[in-house]
Amino acid sequence: MPLKELAERRTILHRKSDPQTVIKHALDDVQIGKVAMVSSFGAESVVLLHMIAQVDPDAPILFIDTEMLFPETLQYQKDVAEHLGLTNVQVIKPSRAKLLEKDVDGILHTIDTDACCALRKTQPLDDALKDYDGWITGRKRYQSGQRSALPIFEKSGDKIKINPLADWDAPKLAAYIEEHKLPKHPLVERGFQSLGCAPCTTKTKAGEDPRAGRWRGQDKSECGIHIVDGKVVRQRNAA
Repeated sequence: MPLKELAERRTILHRKSDPQTVIKHALDDVQIGKVAMVSSFGAESVVLLHMIAQVDPDAPILFIDTEMLFPETLQYQKDVAEHLGLTNVQVIKPSRAKLLEKDVDGILHTIDTDACCALRKTQPLDDALKDYDGWITGRKRYQSGQRSALPIFEKSGDKIKINPLADWDAPKLAAYIEEHKLPKHPLVERGFQSLGCAPCTTKTKAGEDPRAGRWRGQDKSECGIHIVDGKVVRQRNAA
């Protein structure tokens, strides 16, 4: 079955399913194949991480350490994995040889953010996903721009991308975290609603789009991991 048709059928099938049901089906779906979860261990990541821990704590979870993340994020990743009993978190890092070739001084982000994202995040993830047929993300429709039309299952290149929390909003996520007493990212209380690499992430102001602090002042709202029609998503809604 073509991937686009498979994604559309799965989206229809799970249009009323809760996220954990979507996760369980995705991990067991022989038509999709081998699936991993990709997590940034960011501001809202603990919700989906908690859900996958309930389904299968040994499911593969890919965490991209760009080597430019906040120290708080690196510690949070370890703390959350231990708290939830996640046993298969794989820390993915950029190629040392490519870093020496293209960003030996660690300043590429000041010259070309797209190239930096490709070097430190997109390419390492592409390499890590070569062994998988699909991947689970934490994207939600409320996060603006191209995400506003996000399906639960979608074709992404030669893989199926699964978005179990597509229709969840910020209040629902916050309520879930409180209900299950989940550890919060320490930077959230300091004004960061969306977390990426330290040099390209700022605090958000009251009333701003949750991702307004990412690449502030640039025509850019995605690192390049999430692609629409073969292109890096760049659209950002007005706050």
